[in-house]
Amino acid sequence: MTSGTTPGLTRFNTSSDSEAAAALHEVCSSSAWGSKVLAQRPYSTAEALFLAGDAATAELTTEDLAEAMAGHPPIGRPKAGDPTSSREQSGMAGASAELKAEMLELNLAYQEKFGHVFLICATGRTGEQMRDAVRERIENSPEREREIVRTELGKINRIRLARLVETTETTEIPETSEEESSA
Repeated sequence: MTSGTTPGLTRFNTSSDSEAAAALHEVCSSSAWGSKVLAQRPYSTAEALFLAGDAATAELTTEDLAEAMAGHPPIGRPKAGDPTSSREQSGMAGASAELKAEMLELNLAYQEKFGHVFLICATGRTGEQMRDAVRERIENSPEREREIVRTELGKINRIRLARLVETTETTEIPETSEEESSA
């Protein structure tokens, strides 16, 4: 291993295409994103992988972004049995019933306006911070919001890629990161 290479990165680089593709799909559900990142294996460092992920995110079409967002549950409603969604949305775990009800209402209004889930890198954010973000962003134009979504998706993908390559488990390619998701 070269400096900057982790056991997780080595495992990702040497796994079969189907295993690596499945791991990348857990990071980002856009098939275009996964294909672009997969095609550049092996990666010499985690940073090289992150940069490839960033480039793939920047190249996503509107349809690719929609596919990526479809893989994220609304904030406050993580996927049942999915530890990644629960970890990513942990800022909502202790929220009051009132805040959860407000987030549901805001999520629905956002989705009605933009046609997709409210996507935010929720890592380290409280329920109130996520609520404030959706309140602010619902005023954006669709074009502005699309660019914000792309930026947020990039943050999420980086965190999930870091989790993928930092793990030292040897039985399987790890699940995705903990801290972010959509609203």
